[in-house]
Amino acid sequence: MLKNVFSPIIIKGKTMKNRLAVSPMVTNYCNEDGTCTEMFSAYHEAKAKGGFGMIITEDFAVRPRGKGFKHLPGLWNDEQIPSFREFTKRIHKHDTVLIAQIYHAGRQTSKMVLGEVPQAPSAIPCPFSPDMPEELSLEEIKKIITEFGDCARRAEDAGFDGVEVHGAHGYLISQFMSSYTNKRTDEYGGSLQNRIRFAVEIVKDIRSKVSKDFIVGYRISADEYVTGGRNIGDTLTIVPFLEDAGIDYIHVSAGVYRSFDDIVPSQYRGHSWNTDAAGEVKKITKLPVISVGRINDPRLAETILASGKADIVAMGRQSLTDPETPNKAKEGRFDEIRNCIACHHGCIKNLLNNVPIQCILNPTLGRESEVTLEKTEAPKNIMVIGSGPAGLEAAITAASRGHKVKVFEKNRWAGGQFRIGAVPPGKGEMINYINWQLNELEKLNVPVLMETEVTPELVKKEKPDVIFAATGAEPIIPNIPGIDRPNVVSAHDVLAGKVNTGNSIVVIGGGCVGAETANQLANYLKCVTIIEMLEVIAGDETLVPRWDLLEDLEKNKVRICTKTTVDEITDAGVKVSGAVNEVIPCDTVVLAVGAKPVLGLADALKKEGYDVRVIGDAAKVGLGGEAIMEGFEVGRTI
Repeated sequence: MLKNVFSPIIIKGKTMKNRLAVSPMVTNYCNEDGTCTEMFSAYHEAKAKGGFGMIITEDFAVRPRGKGFKHLPGLWNDEQIPSFREFTKRIHKHDTVLIAQIYHAGRQTSKMVLGEVPQAPSAIPCPFSPDMPEELSLEEIKKIITEFGDCARRAEDAGFDGVEVHGAHGYLISQFMSSYTNKRTDEYGGSLQNRIRFAVEIVKDIRSKVSKDFIVGYRISADEYVTGGRNIGDTLTIVPFLEDAGIDYIHVSAGVYRSFDDIVPSQYRGHSWNTDAAGEVKKITKLPVISVGRINDPRLAETILASGKADIVAMGRQSLTDPETPNKAKEGRFDEIRNCIACHHGCIKNLLNNVPIQCILNPTLGRESEVTLEKTEAPKNIMVIGSGPAGLEAAITAASRGHKVKVFEKNRWAGGQFRIGAVPPGKGEMINYINWQLNELEKLNVPVLMETEVTPELVKKEKPDVIFAATGAEPIIPNIPGIDRPNVVSAHDVLAGKVNTGNSIVVIGGGCVGAETANQLANYLKCVTIIEMLEVIAGDETLVPRWDLLEDLEKNKVRICTKTTVDEITDAGVKVSGAVNEVIPCDTVVLAVGAKPVLGLADALKKEGYDVRVIGDAAKVGLGGEAIMEGFEVGRTI
């Protein structure tokens, strides 16, 4: 079925056992001095064990002032080589081609990270940085070119099979190549030939310092998706110059920091959305082409390869969620693959906060060498109440360790709030994770009893040693005059399909739940207004999904009233004051002002003397990742 995916490919004498690569992703797992750590090594080794044919490690800085994040790897001096020499030996044991991406962040960093202002071709600040960059002198440009070559030489000394020159995503090389960021009038600015000179000279310097069998790849943004930036036509013109300079493959990505949603697209973006750009590059080069961009299923990778648009498919975030994706696919275990849902809540959110990344669906990410699931020597009878992500994760983990587990759910469907969260536009893939959890429990022979409400009598009958109470949360009902009118409903009930609405709707509460519910209703061509007391809506959503949600709300013509308070719900509509003072007419009022834990049963069972462990929203209302981690930890330590 996956004959293209599992066919080998040879680059510079190095054989990739399959066509699946791990694209480079910043983890913040290294020491601040750029040296390797056990955390960094174990994280990559999990992917190598998982069967990926190639791993391209994240941005190795060519100089300290080129770092975009504090805990990046570095090969800017010879003292850093030994720690990575041990790292490469460890990865090569698993028959994996190992590439070090090398880069200079240019303007896309900050004084907070560097201790001094960033450097750039021109004095134009990055939209994500508060600092005006220092324009590079010709002397500094020449020095950085040699630093790229020296960095590549050190990578070869450390045992890497090659390097990937990071000429994408708006970093320094990309800044030189684009008139969006390069306003120089010397030999490195202006004309196309001048703007690509920096990249070409870097590739040539690298080639002069490494062996002929050392791989030199290049990552490029096919389109920068900003006004005045490079587009696919420019890229197709540039690639042959890079090929002549000596690169061995081309890795086709997209975007700069201003178009960050194109670098790391969220769940609002379609799968393999950038593959057509790779296909265009493929038409004008004989080099192997890598396609990347929201590819989270090996069967999708097979389609891309079969289409001839790419030679290799890169899976970045998918390798975070399930580092064993290739092995599972090769064995036909597709229902065991845990798919990335492009939520950004563990990886990108942490990255933007300059802390080590996580994955909300993979509790072991970044803890591969410290977290084990040892078989218990004292199996317990465990009753799990609730089938949300916390309850199901606790059940999976406890059962994996040898405990006897049963899951009870009063509703028809598993998933709790997580399933409800999958209803609005762009969020449907969240269901995949619940399906994965249920499949894991089936493999473990754990019964999941749906439409079964737990009562004290049932608990007595089951005689559990331990109870995991994952009973979730319920909507908060604010004290607003008129709140008890029959046309007032909760966002939870709307998304669950328990109630219908009229055609004119006011949503009270502009957090993520309220905004997504409004988007869902507006998608049905209903007239929707959001009322929010704060200055912004969806402030609890992370950067890119929030951008996409706001764009959808605008497209769906949702009215947004911020800094506005609801005073009363009347026959005429919703009376508001603040930035907006009026009565907004409506058929239906939807409440989305938060949720509170459901603890009645858990408290009653504790009083009866049962050992009750409260997890997920029942412990504290929060995000899905927090609930999953709680479930994993209670199952791991029971």
